[in-house]
Parts: sequence; C-alpha cells; structure tokens
Amino acid sequence: MLWIMAPLDEVRLFGRDDVLERLQRELDGLDGSGRSVAITGEPGVGKSAVQAELAARARAGGCTVLAARGSASESQLPYAVLHQVLAPLLPGVPALPAPQREALLAGFGMVGASGVNPFFTALAALELLVERSREAPLLVCLDDLQWMDRPSVDALAFVARRTTSERVLLLSTCRSEAELLGGESTTTSVRLEGLSDDAAHALLRSRAPDLPSSLRERVVAGAHGNPLALLELAGGVASGWSDLDDELPMTDRLERAFTARAAGLDPAARAVVDVAALDDGDDLEVVLAAASLLAGTPLDRSALRPALDRDLLRTSGTSYAVSHPLIASALLRAMPQQRREQGHAALAAVLAGEPDRAVVHRARAVSGRDEPVAAELERAAAEARRRGAFATALDRLERAAALSPDPLDEAARWISAAELGYELGRYAQVEQVTARVTRMGLRARDRSRLTWLTGAFHDGATSEPGEVRHLVELARGAADQDDVDLAMQLLFGAARRVWWRDPGEAVRRDIVGAARAVPLPSGDPRLLAVLGLVESLELSADVLRELDGSPGLPAGRADVASLLGIAAFCSGDFLRADSFLTMAVADLRADGRLSLLAEALAIRSWAEINLGVFDAARSADEGMRLGDETGQRAWAATARIATVVVDAVHGRWTARHPALSAAEQTALQLPNASSSLLAGAQLARGIGELAADRPAQAYGEMLRVFVPSDPAHQRVQQLWTLGYLAEAAMRSGARDEARRTLEEVERTAGGSPAVGTVIALEHARAVLADDDAAEALFRGALEGAARAFPWHQARLQLAYGSWLRRRRRVTESRDPLRAARTSFDAIGAEPWALRADHELRATGERGWSPSGSGRPALSAQEAQIAELAAQGLSNREIGQRLFLSHRTVGSHLYRIFPKLGVTSRQQLAGVLPAARRPVDGLVQSSD
Repeated sequence: MLWIMAPLDEVRLFGRDDVLERLQRELDGLDGSGRSVAITGEPGVGKSAVQAELAARARAGGCTVLAARGSASESQLPYAVLHQVLAPLLPGVPALPAPQREALLAGFGMVGASGVNPFFTALAALELLVERSREAPLLVCLDDLQWMDRPSVDALAFVARRTTSERVLLLSTCRSEAELLGGESTTTSVRLEGLSDDAAHALLRSRAPDLPSSLRERVVAGAHGNPLALLELAGGVASGWSDLDDELPMTDRLERAFTARAAGLDPAARAVVDVAALDDGDDLEVVLAAASLLAGTPLDRSALRPALDRDLLRTSGTSYAVSHPLIASALLRAMPQQRREQGHAALAAVLAGEPDRAVVHRARAVSGRDEPVAAELERAAAEARRRGAFATALDRLERAAALSPDPLDEAARWISAAELGYELGRYAQVEQVTARVTRMGLRARDRSRLTWLTGAFHDGATSEPGEVRHLVELARGAADQDDVDLAMQLLFGAARRVWWRDPGEAVRRDIVGAARAVPLPSGDPRLLAVLGLVESLELSADVLRELDGSPGLPAGRADVASLLGIAAFCSGDFLRADSFLTMAVADLRADGRLSLLAEALAIRSWAEINLGVFDAARSADEGMRLGDETGQRAWAATARIATVVVDAVHGRWTARHPALSAAEQTALQLPNASSSLLAGAQLARGIGELAADRPAQAYGEMLRVFVPSDPAHQRVQQLWTLGYLAEAAMRSGARDEARRTLEEVERTAGGSPAVGTVIALEHARAVLADDDAAEALFRGALEGAARAFPWHQARLQLAYGSWLRRRRRVTESRDPLRAARTSFDAIGAEPWALRADHELRATGERGWSPSGSGRPALSAQEAQIAELAAQGLSNREIGQRLFLSHRTVGSHLYRIFPKLGVTSRQQLAGVLPAARRPVDGLVQSSD
C-alpha cells in the first residue's frame, strides 16, 4: 500500500526551480517595497508545496511567517481566516486606536458591539501586520484563497492595497486568476503548470521506488504532470485500482481516486470522515460527537485510526483537518443527499451552543422549504452584518430566501440580499438577484424597492423618460401609503438619473411635483437634494433660500450634510457645498464608511474646481482611489476627471492623459452616466488645450457640452464650462457663435443667484462683449462675484489686461496683468502665469520668472499627508483618517522631507503656506 507515503511537502520539490527562483526574488525585494503575489494552478499541481517551500526559506532567512489555510467548511465563518493570520499578533491589539481595536475584537467575537465597521477591522489588521514587519520582513501565506471566508478576503485585499511601501509579502494560492486577492490591479499571479515528464519520473522514483516501470509510464501518462495525481494514481494502481479514464478532467480523476481510498472504511470511520467533510470548524470533539449521532453509537478517537492511516484526515492535538480539499470534495460528491442532511442535522445538534454555526447546518439539513429556519437565517444575517461581516450576511440572506415557503417572503429576502450586495459594490451579483426577482410576485413595497435598486447600483441606470416616470409613480404610491422614506428614496433615485442624463423638461417637472407632494417640511434635506438634482437651474433660488434658513448641523449627521451638500452643489453654491461636504467627509471618515466617503470626495473635488481650488490632494485623488477600491466606477471616474483638470491647470496636460482615457472608457461602459462624465471630460480637454495655447481646439472640445444632440451635453455643466468656452472663443475668433451660446445659457439660468452661475455669466459677458460695452462689463465682473476667488479673478484680470493692451492702453494694462500673473503663480497655474507674463513683456516689462516650489514634487497622497502633518496631526491620526498604517505614513514623510527641503514636521507649515489657504470662506480641510 502506498497510502502511507510521506506527505509531498516533506521531500524536495521536483521541476519547480524556475518558479521558486522568481518567488525568491519577490521575497528578496521586500526591503524595497511590499507586494501581493498569487500562485495559481489546477488542484493538486503543487501550489501549497511551493508556498510551503518559500515559507521555509523565508524563516531560514530571518523573515516572520504568518499563515492561514482556507477551508470549504469554514467559508461561512466570518473572519475565520483573518483570525488565523493575526492570532500570533493579538498581544499587540491593546495598542491599536479604540475604533480599530473594538472592530477587530468584535469581528472575532471576542467582545460585544452594537455594530462593526469592516474597514476599521481591516485597518486594524493592516496596523498589526505593518508593525510586525518593522521587526523583520513579513511573509503572509494564504493557502486556498478560494475557500476563505469573504470578510477575511476583503480585509486582506484592503491590506494588500496598502503595503506597497512596507516589508510585507502576501503570498496566496488559488485556482485561477479570477480569484486573485483584490483583483489583477492588486495581485500579480504566477501560473504553476504540470511537471515535465522528466520531473514526473523523478518524483515517482523518489516517492514510489518499487513501482514497476510499466505502471510508472502509465501513471505519468495519466497524471499529465500533476504531482498530486502522480502520487495518488501511483498508490491506486499499485493496489489494483485501474480507473484511469483519459476522458475525465484531472479533478474528477483525482476525486475518484480519493473515493476509492475511502470506500473500504468501516461504518464508524466513514461517519467520522463524512461529518468532517461537512463540518465548518476544526474541533475534533465536535466531529466525534456529531459522528456518534450519525453512526448511532458513541465513538472515541479510536474511530479515527482508519481515516488517519489512509491519509484522509490529519490531527494535531484537539484539532483536525481533511488532508486535501479534493478529498472533502470527493466525499461530498459521493455522499447521498439524505446522508448529507443527516450529517448537517447532527452537527447542528452538537453546535447548539454556537447558534451562529448551528443555523448554517440546520439550513443545510432541511430538504425543502422551512420558514422557521429561513427566519433564523435572516436573524443570523442581521447578526453577521452587525459584526461587519457583510458578505456572510449576504450569503445567509440568499439561503433564507431559497428556504422561504411563501413566495412573497422569498422575494423580499432576495431583494434584501441584493440591497446588501449593492452596499458591497457587487454589481454582477445584484444583477443576478434582480433578474431572478423580476419574474416573481412581489408586495407593492418590494416592487418599489426592486425598481429603485435596479437603477441605484448603476448610479443612474436608464434615464429613459418612461423608466424615470415609473419611479415617480412608485414614489407617489409609497407616499399614499405614508411610506415617506421609500418615497424619497425613489425620488432621489429618479433625480440622480436626471443629473447623469437629462430625460427632458416634462419628466423633471413630474419629479418636482411628486417631491413637493410628499408630506415633508420645505427645508427637508431629502427634498432639497431632489430639487437641486432635478431643476438645478430653475429652482436654484428656492433651494438656496431654504439653505439660508437651514439650522446648524450637529456632528455625526453625515447623511444630512451629504444631502445638503448635493443640494448646494447642484444649485451652483459651491462655497456652501464645500462646507457641507467637508462636514460629511469628516463624519464618514470617522465612521469608516468608505463607499459614501468616495462619493462625497468626488463631488467635493468638483466644488473645489468650480471655486478655482486646484489641489488633487484635497479630494480628487483620494476620491478616485476609494471609488476604485469600493467598486463605484462612476464616482471614481468623476474624481479621476477632476485630477485631470488639476493637472491641466498646473501645466501637466497631454491629449492622451491616461486618467482621462480611463474615465472616458468608464463613460462608454456606463452609458446612462455618460452625459455628466463626458461633459466633465470635455471641460478637462478644453482647459488642457487652453493651457497648451491651442484656443481653437479648446473651443471645439468644450462646444460639445452645449450641443443637445451630443452625448457630452449636460445642462448644468454648461455653466461650469461657459467661462472657459468664452475665453477660447475670444482667442480663436469664434466670438459671435459663443455669444449665441451665452444667450441660450442666460435664458436657461433664469437669473440664478448662485455664486458659480454669477461668476460664469459675468466672465462670459465681459470677454465676449463688443468694445463699447466691454470695459464696463470687465469692471463690473472684477468687482462682482469673482472677486473672492483668486483663480476666477485672475482670469478676469488677464482677459481685461489683454483687452486694454490691444487697445493700446499699455500703461493701464500692466496692473491687472501683474495681479493676474502673481495670482496664477501662487496657484501654480504655470501656463496662465506665463501667458500673463507674455502679455506684460509685450508692454515692455521684463525681469520676471516663476517662483517655483517644492509642492509639485509631491504626489497627491504625499501632499495630503504633508498638509495633515503640518496641521499637527500624529502619524496615527493621519493613518486613521486616510485608512493607512501609521508606519506607512511615517515612510511617506521620510520621503517627503527631502523633496520639500525640510528636516522636521515643524518646518512643514513654513513650506506649505498656501496648501490649505481658504478662499474667502472656503472651508479648510480638517477631515
């Protein structure tokens, strides 16, 4: 018998030198940067063995090694794998900040908590791992990623994205590239192929030296280089087993070999291995107790011996494990359904003291639909959600739906699962669930929930008039039933669709009418947000008047602050929008609500741009990164375009800007969000072409926003673009055409008092005016709304100074041109500063050169860290705010100091004096 051959990882590896050499280079590079690498390949190809070999080398080289192994049986236990990884580091938990400490311990079930934020749990894991890596390079081995519980995988992906500057290597194994930790953008994959014939023969000679050569050739041919298959098939044929059907996939062939190995077990041992295949833990006593119930007789450890002898199970102290995932798979496939249900029922009975695990087995023990079990699963989902295990909650809701006898209850639970999937950003899963539920009977409220959800997870879904009107009718129905929350949720969804792509005036009026009919006070934030999104121009005066009367917001009301920020933003009051959104950002950051934080940052980045604040570190860069991380593609693209505008203003424009290309690709893939995204992209292109001194091209790019038939047409963003369009038209000879555009926009704006609207219109009127009216309009604009905002004022000064010089009023032109040049230089708008200097040189003035500063040498994230440090925040406080390890913050500062020419934190404020300078009331970032 070859069952007792030594395990594969106890002998040297064959045919893996190239892969090990590559992985060794990854390990050797840890002093420079961290990384995440996955070994992929079919079952049995030796992924675990290669990982184990690298772990042994790492230990020998002085690295710390932490490890965890996934198990199909434990995949429903939230944070089970994360606990395996961090168990040696738990003594360091008391040193963590309180929010992280509480989230981690509550996630592990070690303390009670009313709710667990999964991002704080992940941040706690990051802190512990990075802290340990300071002592020695750290290797984290994650074996069988595909079997790991989703909350742990999400937390470890969070870590992987934040260890690029740390001495941490996450080395995972999984079957395919589709299962990579955090996806291809986070993890590099190394594909492990089958052994060559020479390596396969060498392995067999080493492990099965007595196997006859004729059988060895047969085994090598049948195993196709799979090491596990080589050993298992060798053992099988040596014992007389001959099922080597070449038509079978390798996994099926191996499972047949394992099934054959288990076939001769006595009833007691078979009960043990069957329960072990069904179990979701590793407690030997639990398995023996449940196996006793299944076998109908008390069993002790002696019942394990046959399974151990055949290497079906392995034990260590009071713990056990199935020897290989394919063994569990083989046992399950061979097990009749009735036997499975009996095994799960036995485990549920034994685990009565652990209701979280017992309910999972109880659910698998029922053969039909069962409302008590479904209701228990729904309660278990709520508990998992409270612990921050959202993915586990989603799985339990889906199982509860499948067990629901009442079709209406089933549909309601499916919708609840889809809503949770939306929060997790799992859009494909939401689509699958909504497609299923669409064909089912629904209660009226659930039908409305489904309709909202269908549009919400696409940030606007379809904006076809009929679909938007359907939302409005559902909202009216909800309001008639006194379900105000659902009514406003539906109307907010309809209003968002209008923003992303306008369905027409009639539909907009329907939404406004329905919103005003909901029994809410006129200043309710939900109502103001809907009105702002739908009739941003026509109702801006009404919305702004209500905002004027809004009481001060207490801390911790991020939902209200976000709604008021949206209302102000869409109405053109960018100053107030910045204020509200800054409050929302601070609270969302404190709560660790990263999905909503990404949205608030993306919107705030455009409020800043419209105020003339071009600092990607303040909102845009982080909004883009968090949007990508949380799967919110539309908001990530929104923030990404804002970073392009910042680059263009600072003179870093290229027509093939990669961030702009990525955002436009998103717009094409989300066609119903395309109008808003493409309008922003065209503004970015227009500003970039102006910076490159190509006004004709700039005018052509921006004109698309004003053409109703163009995909980039967007009513409100015309006002954002108008001033730049006028500048391009004045410089390219398109003044007459631009005047007609100005007249159309003036009619649409309808005298809105919003500061953004007034700045745009005053600028365009002055720049496009005839000579006899221009001077008065320039002077009025310079004393008007733009006066409080250096960027807008400087652009007016440049245009006015240029106008004066071209009318040979050279001496008068110098003062506005000098003021413009100074402001542009301070802002960092080098192309505009150079243009103002060019105009001044044409008047005969010489001797200026750009001031320059160390600030542009910093990346957006480095600038954000430097500015927070300049405000006096500690590394831990900065890390908590930016969801980074405090060690990572320290590493960034180490690189920042020489870039800025400073040697201490105390000197940062002196070299970043303008980094957060408020623009006449613009709220300083304190988030």
